Amino acid sequence: MRYIPSPISIKYDLMYSAMANKSGRMQYHKIQPGYSKLRISRTEFIKAYNAAAMIAINPIPVHGNETDFQIEFYV
Repeated sequence: MRYIPSPISIKYDLMYSAMANKSGRMQYHKIQPGYSKLRISRTEFIKAYNAAAMIAINPIPVHGNETDFQIEFYV
């Protein structure tokens, strides 16, 4: 997946991320910039992804694998 970053910085209230740890298990976080990083459930991540008004989505490629990627989205 090709990704072209925006040259404009964005202002957001929350960032959600889905990242694989070293063993390959997914970990989901809700990050409030400058305040907290809270680990959340997969269900909470999916609900936010489906219902939140997103500003931007950042797909993060997995090194050595062209089909899998991790994701961050900004609300």
